[in-house]
Amino acid sequence: MSAHAAPVASNPGRGLSGEALARIERETTKYPPEQRQSAVMAALTIAQDEFGWLPTSIMEEVAGVLGMAPVAVYEVASFYHMYHLAPVGRHKITVCTNLPCALSGANVAARQLQQKLGLGFGQTSADGAYTLAEGECMGACGDAPVLLVNNKRMCSFMDEAKIDALLGELSAAADGGADSGAGNGGAK
Repeated sequence: MSAHAAPVASNPGRGLSGEALARIERETTKYPPEQRQSAVMAALTIAQDEFGWLPTSIMEEVAGVLGMAPVAVYEVASFYHMYHLAPVGRHKITVCTNLPCALSGANVAARQLQQKLGLGFGQTSADGAYTLAEGECMGACGDAPVLLVNNKRMCSFMDEAKIDALLGELSAAADGGADSGAGNGGAK
């Protein structure tokens, strides 16, 4: 499933939580009052963190909070690969396949992930646990090959053993309910 697909139908009956709205309001205070829309990327990130993706109804709610046209919010969400316009797995693993990572083993890492997860790039597992994505440069060429988990956690120098450990950790987190996609630690 592509991150740039047309938006799926709205999120039925559930809007942003009070906590998410408060966080968005805090982000708007970083800009002059007449420039609230400058917080759109932060607001989309907050919304996606809450829902796992950006349903049309949530993008419309973000637009209302920021005083923007809904299409302007959709344009931002559809332009950046980090935003999901359709559901993704609980653990989205993005593999950098740009040249420096490719020369340092990213293609091997990608094949290992594809084999272990039974997924190609842009696919989500039937149980909704994993989405595998191909990513552009993550700005960590010296740490190649690099993976990004849930757009939050960068994992560096990913060889076969580290990939196995990461998948084990993510599986254990799913069983225990922990969110191992956040944070800055990892298999470095």
